[in-house]
Parts: sequence; structure tokens; C-alpha cells
Amino acid sequence: MPPAPLPTGRNAKPRVVIIGAGFGGLAVARGLAHSGATVTIVDRQNHHVFQPLLYQVATAGLSPADIAAPIRSIVKRQKETRVLLAEVTGVNADQQRVLLSDGTTLDYDFLVIATGARHGYFGRDEWAEHAPGIKTLDDATRVRRNILLAMERAETIRQESLPDRDEYLTFVVVGGGPTGVEMAGAIAELTRHATDMDFRFITRRCLRVMLVEAGDRLLPTFPAKLGDAARKALNGLGVIVRLNGRVTDIGDYGVTIGDEKITTSTVIWAAGVQASDAAKWLDVDADRSGRVKVKPDLSVPGHPDIFVIGDTATLVDASGRPVPGVAPAAKQEGTHVARCLLARFTGSRTPPPFRYRNWGNLATIGRKRAVAEIGSFQISGLPAWLLWSTAHIYFLVGFRNRIVVGANWLWNYITFERGARLITGMTHVARHNA
Repeated sequence: MPPAPLPTGRNAKPRVVIIGAGFGGLAVARGLAHSGATVTIVDRQNHHVFQPLLYQVATAGLSPADIAAPIRSIVKRQKETRVLLAEVTGVNADQQRVLLSDGTTLDYDFLVIATGARHGYFGRDEWAEHAPGIKTLDDATRVRRNILLAMERAETIRQESLPDRDEYLTFVVVGGGPTGVEMAGAIAELTRHATDMDFRFITRRCLRVMLVEAGDRLLPTFPAKLGDAARKALNGLGVIVRLNGRVTDIGDYGVTIGDEKITTSTVIWAAGVQASDAAKWLDVDADRSGRVKVKPDLSVPGHPDIFVIGDTATLVDASGRPVPGVAPAAKQEGTHVARCLLARFTGSRTPPPFRYRNWGNLATIGRKRAVAEIGSFQISGLPAWLLWSTAHIYFLVGFRNRIVVGANWLWNYITFERGARLITGMTHVARHNA
């Protein structure tokens, strides 16, 4: 199929619709800021979230506003960019229309799908109710509420009911990738210092934080040396690391690892993701995780007017390596798509195939511990943590966010205080339990 023809007429402008205001979607919008095209960003939320720091919200290290910004404020200087709060239900590629949940449609000349991914439970979707993950601010505040409520409930249990107390003071994280490692380390620090400073009848000796990984080492995408360093750092925080631990069931009681039942009120999922429904919308080939198989320019085979990026797409880039589902990759893909569209608008030379530039892999393990891989350079401990902190603050959207996060981290580092240790959403909990 040839490229879609550009609009004609004296006042005609290319119409670009971007579904999703994550890292990739915003990179496209920014790249088209002075293109002369009319850009419409569609998202179910009115804010962009810095997802790598969601676990900090979930463990009361940061408040939601510290890692999020309204989409409209991000693109407010782009006069030709419109923001639409809506939910997409499908795409009519033949008619070049995006279908919305309220029954209306959006016409486009070029479409960019950057809808990300959701939690994947390997066909056991019923586990989601008992083992939430963190992909949105709502997810993070729900997990924070679960953790803090468990500690409050344990505080009220009498001495003769210690088995019940153990249930509330056992925290299980499923998945030994960066998210799971970061979450387990943060929970260990939060619970240990909270019991020391705020509670009277529970102590850190009552706590049990467990990280379960189905493989034989943590951080499988990192060098083995750094995976071992992460495991030792977690052990130093009191985290029980269970390798080769296959989760076979999750329910009201807790989690089953192999044949062993672990009784707990708090299970957090960090083991897998599933792409959005973009492949179903377009009726195109997808991989096992539902990611659309895109061409080297990130367009969809048979649909040169449609691009798919970020966690929604799968691609082996020009260097012959699979592009990982991480924020830097989504941003680079968004920038590349913007260049491709600019070339279409102006009739200039098409950019070369997309090539991901990997600036390094980082993962933090609690306060002053991290692992980092930058090319052949590998470091762990405090230097890696300082590098991790600097990189994440730099990539935050908005100068205010950078200042707030930097100040909060410094304060937490010195005092161990957690200013965001608030339990919200109790009305929802009461209704659910009624």
C-alpha cells in the first residue's frame, strides 16, 4: 500500500492523531510542534506519569503529583496541538478513523498508537484482584493503601493472634526484573523504618518481605554479576529472595509457590505485561504478548499511515537487537516517528531505519543501593544509586517535578521520613468489604 496522500487545498493541514500520552506519544507530539500539522493527543487520563518512579508512590516515598503532570500543561505552547480526554475502542483503518467510547470518531491522515501495556498474568487474569501491579497512579495508590493498611491492622492484633499478625506483616513481590527488585527493596525499607519510628506493638523482627522469581537469577536482562549484586543488596535489607520459584496460584489467602502456600494479605505483581489491544484494532500480526510487529520505520505492514511505538510494538532494530520495552526506547521511537512524518509532510528524504541507542540499564535496591550497566561498564552500590537518581530526576517532565523529587529524596535520605505515608481510598475499601 502506498503512503497516504497528504491533504490538499489552501488551508489543508496534515491531521495527526496520537493515542497515548506516555513517553513515546509525547515525543511524537513535541517533534511535530513546528510541523504545521494539527495534532490531537487522545488519552484516558489527563496526565502523563513518569512510570519508572511509580513504585516510589506505591511505597510512600513520593506523592502522585511529584511524578505526574497534566498533559495540557506539557503541550500548552504548541498551538496546533489538541488534547482529548477519551477512551479509544477501535480503529477503522480503511476510513482512517479512530473510534471512541462515546460513539464519536476522529479522522486522521496519520495515526500513532502509543498505548503501552498492562499487567499480564499468563492466562490467569483472576489473579489480578489479589495481586495488583503498578502501571498507573491509581495502581500505585492502591498498592500503597494495601501496604500501609496491613501494618495498621497488624498493630491492632493481640498477642494471642500472632498467626493473623504474620499474615499482615508478610509482603510478597512476584517477579525479579527491575520493577520487582525496586519494589521489594522499597517495601523492606518502608516497613522496617515505619515499625521502628511509628508503631508500638510491631517491630522489624515481625516483618517478612519476599521476592519470588521463576528464573535462576534476578535481573535477567542485566549481566549475571549485577543480578548477584542485587540479590546480596536485597538480602542485606532483610528480603527473602526465592529463585526458581514458580507461582501456581494466587487468592484471598495469599500465594502458592510450587506446592507451598504463603499466607499473606499483600501480593504485588511485577512478573509480566500484556500489550494493549492495538493489534486487535488493526487486525494485524502480533507476538505472544500482543505487541504489533512493525516495520523498520515503525509503521504497520500494509498501513503506511499508521505507526505503533513503545510497549505496544515489537521490533528488531537496524543493529539486529530487539528493542526493549523501556522509557528511553519509547522516547527514541517517538522522535523517529516524528522525523518520518516531517519527511512525509515536506517530501524530503526518509530517515534511515530506527536504531535504538542503549544508554545503559539501571535498577535501584532501596536507599543508597543500585546496579548500573553502561556499555561494558558495570557498577553497584552507592555510586550506581547516585547515577540512577540523577538520571531519573533529569528525565522527569517539568522543572518543578525535578526540584520536588530531588528535595524529597534528599530529605528521606537524611531523616528516613516518608511524607507521603497516607492511606487514601478508604471509602472504596469499606464499600468493597460491605
